[in-house]
Amino acid sequence: MRIASRPRVDGAALLLVLWLIVLLTALVGGFAMVARVERLQGQVLVRGLAAQGAARAGVEYALSRVELVDPRLQWQPNGQPYQWSYAGAEVEVRIVDENGKIDLNQTDFTVLANLLLALGVDQVEAARLAAAVVDWRDPDQLTQAEGGAEDRDYASAGRAYGAKDAAFESIAELQQVLGFSPGVYARVEPNVTVYSGLPRPDPTFAPAPVLTAIGLDGDALVAARAQFDPAGGLPGAGGSGTYSIDSLARLADGRQSLLRVVVRAGGSGVPGMAYTALRWEEGASPR
Repeated sequence: MRIASRPRVDGAALLLVLWLIVLLTALVGGFAMVARVERLQGQVLVRGLAAQGAARAGVEYALSRVELVDPRLQWQPNGQPYQWSYAGAEVEVRIVDENGKIDLNQTDFTVLANLLLALGVDQVEAARLAAAVVDWRDPDQLTQAEGGAEDRDYASAGRAYGAKDAAFESIAELQQVLGFSPGVYARVEPNVTVYSGLPRPDPTFAPAPVLTAIGLDGDALVAARAQFDPAGGLPGAGGSGTYSIDSLARLADGRQSLLRVVVRAGGSGVPGMAYTALRWEEGASPR
């Protein structure tokens, strides 16, 4: 009996060894897969950081170029694209002087309404939205003659807040103004500011819709601006020092990063800082 049972014992041991081999193989394979996934994730993270670094370098390089005196090297802050190569990345930079935009806290109803018209909003809606912007910032509870929106209008619309009755602190506040849909806000946002302090934008740097809003031929002036040839040695227009900068970096593998900022040249007394960030959006959507 003892001799007859030995083959069964050996067979069970062999089966156990085979199961252990299968289990170890699965464990090794699992560890290898985890290691491969982590390596790929690391590569994605590193490439993403490289793209972000290139986009930030684009902002800093743009500030150095816009401040140059030589017109052949100076970049103009009027929204035209500039191409630059940095550490294997191709960077496209657009700079707009904030003085070329409409200041939400300083402009009047007429310019705001004209801007909305220039952006394709119909006349009645443009007047109502422009009036709502004025009502948002003015301290009284009197609704503008063109429509507008005060506290009771926000309450009727189911909003838990009323008109701010104070100055805009950021452009993003426009999204809280009654009637501003995401689509309208997206069109208006590149053309307005809260940083210039000017009642009228500087046409030297203004985009076409802003030029049209202040009674000029926006398309013609922007087309003429594009003909400026820095190689001629003629001096370009100096900027105010406060700029919107879009920096889009593309790596060779197709990965990209977009940085949208508003910065003021000078570090506000902070050693080593070339600028002060007023607004900073990483991974923003292209305009």
